[in-house]
Amino acid sequence: MNFSWYIAGKYFKSTKRDSRFLSFIKIMAIAGVAIGSAGLLIALSIVHGFKSTINEKIVGFAPHITVNSYIGEQISRADTLQIFLGNFDNVYEAQSVIVGQVMIQSAADVSGSAIKGVPVAGDITDLRSYIIDGEYDISIQETGLNGIILGSALANTIGAGVGDRVTVYAIDGMPTPFNSPEIRQFTLTGIYQTGLARFDDNFALTNIESVRPLFDISTRQASHIEIRVSDSRRIEQTHQNIEANVRFPLVTETIYQRYRNIFAWVDLQEETIPLVIGVMIIVAAFNLIGTVLMMVLERVRDIGILKTIGAKSRTIRKIFLLEGLFVAITGLILGIAISLLFYWLQTSFGIIPLSEENYYMSTAPVEPHLSDFLIVSTITIVLCALASWIPARVAAKTDPVKVLTFGK
Repeated sequence: MNFSWYIAGKYFKSTKRDSRFLSFIKIMAIAGVAIGSAGLLIALSIVHGFKSTINEKIVGFAPHITVNSYIGEQISRADTLQIFLGNFDNVYEAQSVIVGQVMIQSAADVSGSAIKGVPVAGDITDLRSYIIDGEYDISIQETGLNGIILGSALANTIGAGVGDRVTVYAIDGMPTPFNSPEIRQFTLTGIYQTGLARFDDNFALTNIESVRPLFDISTRQASHIEIRVSDSRRIEQTHQNIEANVRFPLVTETIYQRYRNIFAWVDLQEETIPLVIGVMIIVAAFNLIGTVLMMVLERVRDIGILKTIGAKSRTIRKIFLLEGLFVAITGLILGIAISLLFYWLQTSFGIIPLSEENYYMSTAPVEPHLSDFLIVSTITIVLCALASWIPARVAAKTDPVKVLTFGK
């Protein structure tokens, strides 16, 4: 066995009674590295979890690309445009929809909302997967009325439940005796919940044919063409391709442009939290300077003996540098174990609940990445090695004659 490794290992595992204080300092240094690395790994996994969960909800619920008229008018030949857009590369499906502002009333209350009319077979989003009560059904019900689906917050606001009858009012401009609202009744067949207030608070979905009379829109017209792509990683590329082939007054918009404020909020979390938490590792690493220096002072007589029997300065330096690295590696292993334990506890029991109104989810999501473990481990070892270098140099410069003379 290498001499430096052997001595460093003996010192690291030493539990002599006369070195209890040194052992305590060593344990505190290990704990510092463990807490710092675990804190950073946990923070990174939560940030990744937030980003993935919110992206999944938005990309699943909303269309990937939207085409509409810049001047706010209906698209006159929506059926032809839908076929044209469906032929673009990476476009999985394109469909005509009608979107407008209405008032929705139940027997208990009334509230403003957006309503979207889609083909009776269903829209191109993953709204079905978010149904928490009832079912996804916008066809004509036994009541003779079309089914309608509301967000959970909107349903709670108007006090409506599955099976209730709701009335929708649509009006263009100020209501007057000569400008009465268009009225249509629906049967509430399903309630969905995404956890995103923008979707749950004021959004209703129903059959497009039942929405046309509300806004006086003909069969070949639509307010939007919604597009779902095959590969969500190529949304921007597909958008640029479509944008280059549609003419004014038609304009295109990606999901990232429409909900830029939410995506920007997520990106901000991902950029700042690791920097803030990363300071913990730096502090823990440089605590090793004091720890290893204490080890040097406690072992100063041993250093004199080692030099007397022929140990070179670089050997002494290597011994204490290795001892500092042993502390760092032990703390890092414990930190990784703590982060993995947290991941298991959070995914199994949801030990950190969240306010869904503020965070768009009921529990903190965690998504550990292998790259994070590699990066955090590398940075921790490098910082601890740099921190251990200073006291290791002090040990290497120790004069054996003065040490042994002082020890008499």
